[in-house]
Amino acid sequence: MKALLNGSENGEIAVERQIGVSMMEQLVPEITTHALSYLDYPSLCRLSMTNSHMREAANDDNAWKALYHKDFTLEQHNVRPPNGWKAYYAATRTIVNTNAEFFRIVRESSLPAMSQFWLNADYVKCFHATGESFSGYDAVMESWRLAFRWDNVVDFQVRDVKARVLTEMAWVTMSAYIEMENGPFNVTNVYEFQNGRWYMVHHHTTFFVNIGIGQLPLHGQVAPG
Repeated sequence: MKALLNGSENGEIAVERQIGVSMMEQLVPEITTHALSYLDYPSLCRLSMTNSHMREAANDDNAWKALYHKDFTLEQHNVRPPNGWKAYYAATRTIVNTNAEFFRIVRESSLPAMSQFWLNADYVKCFHATGESFSGYDAVMESWRLAFRWDNVVDFQVRDVKARVLTEMAWVTMSAYIEMENGPFNVTNVYEFQNGRWYMVHHHTTFFVNIGIGQLPLHGQVAPG
């Protein structure tokens, strides 16, 4: 009888310990990683702060690789980030946000912000949609000063953003539409990491010309470049 009671007590203790463990903690690692692949970036970060077990699971490299491919691009499936996929995800998110800041500056026609955005170096280059090219920081800034003089700046949509990040260099390709029924501006931006932040060093906009419509850049409008 005593043995039965002891067995019952041990069973209750085991049940209590099991109850104190979350469902996620009871899953095998492979299933946990698969489940975490459905989370977004904020959710994965919040999960890592719950306890040590979840922090370990949320820092799994495969979970961050899956999140990277979901949020960014599958083109880099064979990339092997030297510091792991979590660090690579963070670096890519930073450069994508930096690239979005460039378009905000263009929309606001802010020359002071643009002057801070570019690296002050003689090797920077800018190719505008008009076909004009400018080399060197001063020439590039003058080109933006002239572009921002137009009053009838139009809004545009940026799509198909794809980023590639190295240690100190990154480039982003995308399509920018002024009018969705017309062809896009194909844009390439290159960034260099200096003094703890990313600076633009190269901007290239190529306007899509629809031969059938005879589409040309619209004078008096500030395109992305």
